[in-house]
This record gives sequence, structure tokens and C-alpha cells, in this order.
Amino acid sequence: MRSVCLQLLRVVHKSQMLTSLPLTALKVFSAIPKPMTSGGFFKDLTIYLLLVMLAQLGANVASASDSTSIRTSCWAAATLSEDIVAAARDESRWNCSGADHRLSIDAERVLLRFDITPSQKSPRYLLSRRSALEAVHLMAIDQNGAVRQTSFPAAALHSSMAGGYFKADLPDVTRVTRQIVAVVDLPSHRMTLENAYLSPVDAGVDVDDLRLLLIIAGLAGMLVMPLIFNAAFYRALREAFVLWHSVLTFSLLMTIFVTSGLSVVFFDPPAMALSWMTTLIFGVTISSGAMFTYSFIEPGKMHPLLRRILPYCAAWAIILSVFHATFPFVARPIQSTAYTAAFAPVLVVFVFSVIDSLRRGSRAARFQAIGYTPLALVGLIRLVTGVAPWLNSADAMLLFYFGCMFEVLFTTLGVAERFMSIKRERDGARNEADLLERLSETDPLTGLLNRRAIELQFERLLKESFTALAVIDLDHFKAINDGYGHSVGDEVLKAVAVALKVGPNVRAYRLGGEEFLLLLRGHDVDAQAEFRRQAIPATVANAVPGLAGLVTASMGITPISGDESFTSLYERADKLLYEAKSAGRNTTRSTIQATQSSNSIPTDQAIVARPAAALASTS
Repeated sequence: MRSVCLQLLRVVHKSQMLTSLPLTALKVFSAIPKPMTSGGFFKDLTIYLLLVMLAQLGANVASASDSTSIRTSCWAAATLSEDIVAAARDESRWNCSGADHRLSIDAERVLLRFDITPSQKSPRYLLSRRSALEAVHLMAIDQNGAVRQTSFPAAALHSSMAGGYFKADLPDVTRVTRQIVAVVDLPSHRMTLENAYLSPVDAGVDVDDLRLLLIIAGLAGMLVMPLIFNAAFYRALREAFVLWHSVLTFSLLMTIFVTSGLSVVFFDPPAMALSWMTTLIFGVTISSGAMFTYSFIEPGKMHPLLRRILPYCAAWAIILSVFHATFPFVARPIQSTAYTAAFAPVLVVFVFSVIDSLRRGSRAARFQAIGYTPLALVGLIRLVTGVAPWLNSADAMLLFYFGCMFEVLFTTLGVAERFMSIKRERDGARNEADLLERLSETDPLTGLLNRRAIELQFERLLKESFTALAVIDLDHFKAINDGYGHSVGDEVLKAVAVALKVGPNVRAYRLGGEEFLLLLRGHDVDAQAEFRRQAIPATVANAVPGLAGLVTASMGITPISGDESFTSLYERADKLLYEAKSAGRNTTRSTIQATQSSNSIPTDQAIVARPAAALASTS
């Protein structure tokens, strides 16, 4: 970044747009030891901003600092009904004392005089800042009083390669031409008069100017990347601030495009078209910036009143810009000043919003405070110079271009950080919700799923080819609770959950009390169910010693066919369970054709060993 800044300062020093002050900034920056600038990014950032501001001090008073450029020496006022040649010849109306500081747009027509000496290279163009006007008339006055005149309606003015300037071809300038008089009808901004100069070439066409244009194009290219990032962010996290940041970034990109020579290189639109486009885009930039702040600052991290005001500021910026672009000549002498001053409340609200958010500990506001500082300085420069009549109007374009770069860099980092923060919060909330849902579907005593879980999962499990449902109920469980206490009864239930041995082909649920349910799939579902029922006595005996006898269970099992509901299947299995109870308990009733004897030993040796040992110990 240090080398980029050095190169930019070198280029703008050689450009016609700046004075010798950037050379001073260049020398100061070059003299800074590298360890100082490499010691920290924020130290670098502070130094760069100070140097750019130093360069900006001369950016708006030296359009003609080049030796081949000619600035106005005197100015005069006239009405639209007056003959411009007669007005130009009237020496009594010319003001040649401090002309560059006393220019006014109060008159309907303003005349600017440029004195030409024989030693100077003959100028070919009038260049000045774009703003709404009705027409430009140009007169070349020779030493003998001969006058050559040409006129350009506003729509016929061409854009200059110098960003934000228009150009007009002068009448033939000869060796005997001593004065050029530029007449501006209905000027709407003082910058059009203050920045007017004559030049033998269009600004922005030499090598150094092209380098500057390439740097500006690079800055514009930087603004494209956040648009791509925002598209990815918004797909993953549909937050309003991502959209507003995209609108803000796009408006900054368009501002750079229309206020620099890039628009001339690619499209060469009429100067006045770019003028009203600049006004409208500026309103969109302010509006989207306000809405970005409104939606970007975390909830509770900004005073509610300030947050409520920001959308009104956004609407106000759009209304101002649309009105100023559509009706530039309403109250023309004061409209530009009033238009600029009308943004002061927006700037104040924005500054207070960021400060208040910082005070409340907003992380998002930190990125905004850094990223928006250069642009806020641009707004302050435009506001002060646009309102104070004794100051030359300044749009601080160099600082604006730097501001765009910093805004994009830091607010994009802020969006990414906010994105990750919200994602963490949502992931945490989703995990918590999943946990609560699992808890609501889990029996807290045994760890098995409960009746709610089976009802929610039943249709999905049917699609996963589970083909049998079994209901298991412990025999004489009430006697255990009455004889040994509920704590022993709870231990028995936990041991039963272990005996049911959940696996890929078996799902176990506790329906309540001492009743359990199995969902099974495979070619031997009856054997798998019977194996688990028979494992209960030995598993309980191992886990809960001291019981007087074995804890047995009865079971009813039925196949799942078609699209039967859980309720109908459960009722059928429950009826089979009670048949088993009526048959003397510790048995199974099934409507499934057996694949192996219920009394045979299953092949799952991991469970068989324990029941065998338990049965041996109780025999």
C-alpha cells in the first residue's frame, strides 16, 4: 500500500488537477522510514489519510497550475437580454480584484476573461467543472478588437477526460489574440466559474494522467469484489444490511465512473447528462449509506431515536437529489448552497449514530467508523466550502477516491465479521433448538426415545423399510416399586433399556411406565424381538442385584403392512401383548411367521453370554 500511495502522489503532482502541495506530501511520505509505516496497518492508514488531505488542500484551486494553462483574471455580470460583445467591451463592469475568491452566480449571465500573452501556447479548449447551466458562449478578442464567437447549448457540451469537467472548443486563437471571454448563462454552481481555465489540450490525456486513470480504474475494480461477496453472503444469510451494502458499493462504483475519465473512455456521454447523473447517484449513496447503518448496527447497540431517524435521512437524501437534478434553476443563485446545506442534518445524524454505537460497544460500528471517516471528511469539505461564500467550492475528489477504497475495505470486513457473528448466533440457536427437540423426544430416565418421537418419525421409518412393531411390557413391575421402592424400579427400567439393544435394524422407545416399543427390520424380525425380550431377566439381574426373582416381560409383535397408521399398528400389537399376559406372562404373541424357535439361542453372542451367566447364578 505504501508503494501505491507513493505512485499516486507522484501522478497527481504531475497532473493538471493539483498544485505543488502534493509534491510536499510526496517528499514527506518518501522521507518516512519504512519501519514506521510497516509497524502497523492502522498507523499506515492514518499517515495515508493525512497525506491525502494535505494533497487535497490544493486539489481545487490549481486546475491551471500547469504552465500551459490559463486561469481567469477578471469577471463580470450581465443579464440574458444584454449583448455579450457589448458587455465584454464595457471595462467598467469587470472585477479584477481577487476574482477567484469573489465569483458569484447571482447574475443571470457571468463573464470570465482570460488574458493571453504572445509567449503562451495558444489554448484550444475551455474546461471547467460540470454543473447545470443553460449555455456557454466563447469569444476570442484580437489585439485590433476583432471578435470571433461561438456558442454551445448545455446539451452540446462534451465531457473532458479530466474527471468531473466539461470542455468546449474555443474560436480560432491566433498570435494576435489577447483575450478569451467565456460567458456562462444561468450557472448553478460556483465551481463552474471558480475552476474554469483554458488549455491547449484536453486534460487527462498525457501519460501521467493516464496512470492516474488506471489507478482510479483499479479502485473501481476493488468495488466489484464486495458485490460478489455480498451475493454469496446473502444466499447464506438473508440480512437486509447485505443488500444495502451492495447498493452502497454499486453507487460508489457508479460515482467513480461518472466523475472520472472512465465514463468518457467507455461511453463519452454529454457533460450535462453526467452532471445530473452525479447528483442522483450522490443521493443514492447517502441514502443507502444511512440504511446500511440502520440495518448493520447490532440490535440494542444504537439509541432507538437515532435508528428511527436514519430511514428518514435516507428518504430526505433521495428527495433532495431528485429535486436538485430535475429542477436545477429553481432559486438558482442559492439552490446549490441550500442543497449542500440540506445534507448537514444527515451528516450529523450519521456521525452521532456511529459515536453512540461505539459508546454502546458495537463491533460493527468500529468498521464503519474507520471505513467512513474519509467519506465523512469529503462530506464536511463539501459542506463547508459549499456554504461559506468566501471559500472556493471543493468536491474533494481525490480524498473521495481514497475514501471509496477504505470504505470498501473496512465495511466489507465489517459485513464479513457481522455475517460470521450472526451465523454463530443462528447456529447456536439452531443447535439449542435441536437439543431441546431431542430432549423433548427422549425419555430422561432410560435415554430411549419416547412416544412423541415415534409418532414424529413413524412415516420416515416406514420408508426406511422397518417391517415389524413390537410392544413389550414388564411383568408384575408394580410389585417391584411397592416392595423395593421407586429408585430400584428406575434401575430396573434402565437395565431393560440396555437389554433392548438399539441398533441399525432396531429402534427402541419407552412409551411410559414399564411399557416399551420396538421397530424392527430385516429377515428375522421376530427372532430379534424375541431375543431382546428374553435378554431382559438376565440383564436386570446383573444390573440390579438383590431382587427376589427374575424380572420377566411379555410381548406382542405384528408385521407392518401397507400404509397403516401408527395408532392402528400399536393397537394390534397391544392386543397381542394382552393375549400374552393372559396366557401366563413371560411369553410372546405374534402374527409373524417365525423364522426360528422363540426358545432357541440367537446368534448375537454379545448379549447371549450375559443372560446365560445370569441364569446360571439364579438357578
